[in-house]
Amino acid sequence: MKVGRPYKGIYPTLSEGVYVDESAVLVGDIHIGTDSSIWPLVAARGDVNYIRIGARTNIQDGCVLHVTRTSFDDEKGYPLTIGDDVTLGHRAMLHGCTLGNRILVGMAAVIMDGAVVGDDVIIGGGALIAPGKVLESGYLYVGSPARRMRALTDSEKAFLKESAANYVVLKNDYVAEQNDS
Repeated sequence: MKVGRPYKGIYPTLSEGVYVDESAVLVGDIHIGTDSSIWPLVAARGDVNYIRIGARTNIQDGCVLHVTRTSFDDEKGYPLTIGDDVTLGHRAMLHGCTLGNRILVGMAAVIMDGAVVGDDVIIGGGALIAPGKVLESGYLYVGSPARRMRALTDSEKAFLKESAANYVVLKNDYVAEQNDS
């Protein structure tokens, strides 16, 4: 399904069960996976590179998603890739980075070009992940610049998937209400 605005003739595409709030702005080469949700005032531009968002991922209010263009020195640039079962808290900003699966990005966190976040990670609110930084799977990261604090507990790891599942339920409520209108 096509939604949003084209850039150079390429529209964002949605998989089955995706919810996009009417105030969100999606531009260009963006693919959103099954049962994911894009909430109010999200801005995502897949213009000078591409954005890929996995299944059951929720991009909360006010998030900014962008990419870095290719250049003579860097023929790939930095696309933005977000895995499955990821929760991006309000006002998170992601730019040309790669996120694995089952991640919680706290409110107002910033993740910069070339950073790579492993699976099963919690990033605290307001954290700054510097360009090129690699976050290992299974840990809590906080601060600006972010640093590894401790290993996640089994309960915290389970919560990561639960958080994503709760947003699938919420987006289904929103879709049902739209269909009733």
